[in-house]
Amino acid sequence: METCRIAIPSTMPGGMDSALGEHFGHCDCYTVVDVADGKIAQVGTLPNVPHMQGGCMAPVNHLSQNGVTVLVAGGMGMRPLQGFMQVGIKVYHGGSAASVKDAVDAFMTGTLLPFSQNQTCGGGLG
Repeated sequence: METCRIAIPSTMPGGMDSALGEHFGHCDCYTVVDVADGKIAQVGTLPNVPHMQGGCMAPVNHLSQNGVTVLVAGGMGMRPLQGFMQVGIKVYHGGSAASVKDAVDAFMTGTLLPFSQNQTCGGGLG
């Protein structure tokens, strides 16, 4: 398993027991999980950055600047998905994960699918 920093849109207060935020750009915060040698090395949180409709690159840049290499999300539009691809952040669909822990476990066991264009939502909600 690669060494990576995973961001998961989360409900407050963040952490492994928090629920996944339904839409990455409108989440309360991001739980950030550092994985090294197939194990969780560190867990922390990052605040979400405010943005207006269509301003979805602010969270993309925020996560990139904080060393995130993987994002696990339940929903996002096409524009931020393309933005994450441009900055080299791999995006996976969180699917039915009920908690951050469930999402991280699914990522670490390789059961999450890469986020595809078919899973993006419309309406410009970044």
